[in-house]
Amino acid sequence: MRLVKPKKFLGQHFLKDLSVARDIADTVDACPDLPVLEVGPGMGVLTQFLLTKGRKLKVVEVDYESVAYLREAYPELEDDIIEDDFLKMNLARLFEGQPFVLTGNYPYNISSQIFFKMLDNKELIPCCTGMIQKEVAERIAAGPGSKTYGILSVLIQAWYKVEYLFTVHEHVFNPPPKVKSAVIRMTRNETQELGCDEKLFKQVVKTTFNQRRKTLRNSIKPLLGKDCAMTQDPLFDRRPEQLSVQEFVDLTNLVMSRCPNDALAD
Repeated sequence: MRLVKPKKFLGQHFLKDLSVARDIADTVDACPDLPVLEVGPGMGVLTQFLLTKGRKLKVVEVDYESVAYLREAYPELEDDIIEDDFLKMNLARLFEGQPFVLTGNYPYNISSQIFFKMLDNKELIPCCTGMIQKEVAERIAAGPGSKTYGILSVLIQAWYKVEYLFTVHEHVFNPPPKVKSAVIRMTRNETQELGCDEKLFKQVVKTTFNQRRKTLRNSIKPLLGKDCAMTQDPLFDRRPEQLSVQEFVDLTNLVMSRCPNDALAD
């Protein structure tokens, strides 16, 4: 079979270390019995170990060369190889609305977008595992007070327990990336309702972290309409990286209580 040449514009770095691939595949065992969706299988180095799990497996790949390779190398997956862009897919149609585990050696250039889509489909995805850029993994797993704590940290930790599992070095890829990678696992926590308006929560988190050096009293101004009354609550004197997820919920409710529903900026 003709090997697939990694394409830079797709952010492809093919894993070639089988022991690392096996370890990544084993991360899905935390959510047993559920079907699995692998994003970006490439030439199937991770796929081969996922197939041994005895679970329903589908793979989605946007690269036509990789799709052709997979169809030849894994004929047992013929009906479960999806040639599509994961970011544009309707995930509710994949397993007839059944929840599933999301995994993969994710392309660096869209990893954050993949996790935002996971959040939009959190009721379908109780568990998400896989390999991403080490810097992004550290950001997702960071806690309040850390320099890497940010938008992804808060939005994901609101709904998922995050585990930074292990670091992967550059030399196990073709071509070697310029940065280290890491494997993480995100498992839905017990939160069913945030206790605030979810859309406004996202806006508050994104708006304040976009000016993270400012106090919340100043950074949140772009979100507030002219009819919103500012509050003297001491929470507004802190910076976004100092707030826990619950404190962001409290902040969201404070903003909502001070502003008429039609006064908040879009």
